[in-house]
Amino acid sequence: MIAKVLERVMRLTAYRYAVAALVLLALAALYGAAALSRPDGPARAATGVRTSVTAALVACPGGEGLRLSTLAPPSAAKSAVPGKGEVVPTRGGTPLGTPAAPGTVWSKDLAKTRDSFAVRAYGHLAAGLEVEQTTHWPSGGDRGLAGVRCAAPNADQWFTGPGPDAAERLDLYLTNLEAQPASVDVTALSGEGPLDTTDGRGTLVEPYSTRIVRIGKQPEGLGDIVAAAREIAIRVRSTSGRVAASLRVRSAAKAGIDWLPPAPAPATALVLPGVPGGAGQRQLLVAVPGGDDAQVRIRAITARGAFTPQGQDVLDAPAGTVTAVPLESTLAGKAAAVRITSDRPIVAGFTAQSGADVAYGTATEPLGEVGGVVADNRFESWLTLTAPDRAATVRVTPVGPDGPGAVQEIRVPAGRTAEARLAGPPGAPSFGALIALGPGSGPVHAARTLATGKGGERSFTVLPIVPAPVAQRMPPVGDSPRSLVP
Repeated sequence: MIAKVLERVMRLTAYRYAVAALVLLALAALYGAAALSRPDGPARAATGVRTSVTAALVACPGGEGLRLSTLAPPSAAKSAVPGKGEVVPTRGGTPLGTPAAPGTVWSKDLAKTRDSFAVRAYGHLAAGLEVEQTTHWPSGGDRGLAGVRCAAPNADQWFTGPGPDAAERLDLYLTNLEAQPASVDVTALSGEGPLDTTDGRGTLVEPYSTRIVRIGKQPEGLGDIVAAAREIAIRVRSTSGRVAASLRVRSAAKAGIDWLPPAPAPATALVLPGVPGGAGQRQLLVAVPGGDDAQVRIRAITARGAFTPQGQDVLDAPAGTVTAVPLESTLAGKAAAVRITSDRPIVAGFTAQSGADVAYGTATEPLGEVGGVVADNRFESWLTLTAPDRAATVRVTPVGPDGPGAVQEIRVPAGRTAEARLAGPPGAPSFGALIALGPGSGPVHAARTLATGKGGERSFTVLPIVPAPVAQRMPPVGDSPRSLVP
């Protein structure tokens, strides 16, 4: 009897091992077939896949007296997906309109609303889409001209600019465009070092809403510890979900307002275009996020060439701090870009004062194959172009509600900065601009200055121009049998 039981057990065990072996053999066959059939082999898996942008989602922070504008380059409209989109209040409601077809500007003035807005686009409307918010107050406590690129949700964002001791009010707008709550940590560096506090941690942003956090005035805005900071670098990191962040600065009553442009991630080489010419304070801000001091080399690039500011061959920037470098005497009223190299990753921006208004800038990537897009130009619009290494030819096409105007060609010598006044299509009260590089051009960094008024009544704002987002690289996928197992 015992012998028969043992015989059955042995047969059952052998059967199970046989089944397991067959399963492993099948998985190996599938895995091998997948590896052999992958078009580009291991190299494609290691580098990821470049794919066209077919969806765009950005948040405009909102406020009274604003204009929303959208523009996408026609050269990017290659998607087989039909185009559709909408501009709608973040909290929901009646759409304000639809982003126009590529190569055509859409804009809308909103005098009374305080809402933030979501812009969604799909198919050929999404590739390269630029969405901007501008505000002009000719009088009152918030007098000035302000502009901001509407931000895509992100997990990690930096801003550099004046702190609460140098500005009357700093408002951080946190917008959640998704159906789940988001949580963010707000941290900061100052001229005195890191602002160590648990305030600012775990700030909750409800779905489809915008939360405004006053820096230095609320626990979520780092509380009293930040109140004495004259210069600041703020980091917004999502701990769950993602938010679109924008930071508004009010210098003082009737002394200028503007938005700080989000800075790129810390890097050892940066170019900051668009430092405007003219009288007034110009200041470079360099933040060192890491635990090691940085040695920073600064070069100014003007229409006359590139040079090192006197006495600033090497800037010793302490770890965990923001260092301010005055530029007005160096630039002597000339428009410029600032090129920075460092032995440690840094974040940088600049501040500019003119008349009774302020403007802010930051580093940009060079314009890519498709170029860059500006959605809103009115008053006086100036384009500042810098070719740090090789000469470039830049072609600017103004675009109105009815289509494009005459192309303007601008030559930028190697190692120089060039300025050009932008003119819209005939009869267009406001217009966008498509900026493209000519064949054989070297890298170009660009910014747009919008200005109105003269002397002490002058208002202005600077918009760093980023490469048009027409493609993205999907993350690499490694070979693993786990991908075949549910």
